[in-house]
Amino acid sequence: MARIEGVELPSNKRIVVGLTYVFGVGRATSERILSRAGVDFSKRVKDLSVDEENAIREAIGDLGLALEGDLRKEVTLNIKRLVEINCYRGVRHRRGLPVRGQRTRTNARTRKGPKRAPVAGKKRPGKK
Repeated sequence: MARIEGVELPSNKRIVVGLTYVFGVGRATSERILSRAGVDFSKRVKDLSVDEENAIREAIGDLGLALEGDLRKEVTLNIKRLVEINCYRGVRHRRGLPVRGQRTRTNARTRKGPKRAPVAGKKRPGKK
């Protein structure tokens, strides 16, 4: 099993897909890393040699990407900054609501959590 940026890559997957298990690496970035390292895209993670693993690590270093812990920290600090300056996006983060303008009357269950059951016997004022 290859270990890159502190992440154990799944051994049965192709390397181009396996690299996407690293936070901050998608398919396009994975392909860019592999082409720079000179590794075949169709190769499985378990079939990588030590030299190829090192070439991948070097390619990641050459590209200067923020990955895993550094990227998570950066994202967290960005959200914290938005919350502290009380901008609209920060308020939405604080309340746990969608940040990018989605509707909340219906849907938005991923951010809002499970639906709460209405309280029996409670009437809203002005409604009959």
